[in-house]
Amino acid sequence: MSEPKNNFRIDPADLPDDEIIFGATPAMKDVRNTIARVCETDLPVLIRGETGSGKEIIARYVHTRSRLRDAPFVKLNCAAIPVHLLESELLGYEKGAFTGANESKPGLVEIADGGTLFLDEIGDMAPSLQTKLLHLLQDGRYSRIGGREDRQAHVRIICATNCDLEAAVKTRTFRSDLFYRIDVISLHLSPLRERKQDIPQLCQHFLDKLGKKYKRRVPPLTESTLHLLSQWNWSGNIRELENWMTRNIVLGLHEALSAELSRQVAKASNAIREQAWGCHLKDASRQSVRAAEQAIILRRLEANQGNRRKTSKDLNMSYRSLLYKLRDLGMPTRRSGKLGNEREQRFGEIR
Repeated sequence: MSEPKNNFRIDPADLPDDEIIFGATPAMKDVRNTIARVCETDLPVLIRGETGSGKEIIARYVHTRSRLRDAPFVKLNCAAIPVHLLESELLGYEKGAFTGANESKPGLVEIADGGTLFLDEIGDMAPSLQTKLLHLLQDGRYSRIGGREDRQAHVRIICATNCDLEAAVKTRTFRSDLFYRIDVISLHLSPLRERKQDIPQLCQHFLDKLGKKYKRRVPPLTESTLHLLSQWNWSGNIRELENWMTRNIVLGLHEALSAELSRQVAKASNAIREQAWGCHLKDASRQSVRAAEQAIILRRLEANQGNRRKTSKDLNMSYRSLLYKLRDLGMPTRRSGKLGNEREQRFGEIR
């Protein structure tokens, strides 16, 4: 018995605001503009990006902005299901097609009929199934396992991958004709390390979202914490950032952030020291002093919840000297944006 198609509807209100999804970088604005031009068509879309960069969110966004927005959105992760089960999951099967097939079952293609089929990690699809997907893209025809007749489905195909499909085509692990079928509209998502100016807004989004989910009242992050987050490489991208925020909210924001801050500063200091081995001794000494100063100032700012005047007194230096030092270290000297305003109101810091 098939699952009701209503279970595959997307409420656009469940998606983040456009400003959260796309941020402020020119590359992501180009993605947004491309989607605006093609979302009302039924052309295949290929979303490329590293793991955790938000490919599924973009696929859902495309669907909710299309004329298929009230139709099903069906997802299949090609890397999460064993190869021998993937075909039956995608195409369905007839009763008696194999041992244990006691009744007929529709596949996800059938469930998605009239809507969108999202194939995540398309680069991991087995070659035998790639052929059947190619036929579906060519004329909308497919057949269930054990079926004797062709079926027709009208679906928009959106694919996502973190693989180099061109390289896979060259090594013949991915069909070239299928690649050219799915690569009609290509969207390239930037990794988080290339859109670090979006980190404060993303953090606020996760604070609001996760605070409601876990029923926690969480103060906004200090600018020193945001600065440190912007120095991290984020190999897991937005998903890693969300996991980091979740961990700190659930464990207790201030204690967890302090521990995480110390760990991150230690890693950064170690990286600088390792890099210094290949530098001139004088340069290495200067870098070590700079790293030590940054670590001390960050810890003191965090302890004082971002209050620069109190921090300057604790460090026995003038307020102006602290601002010069912050500027020299590449750290913000003034509060800015929603987060900073909220912190100012909360702690009443005088600039």
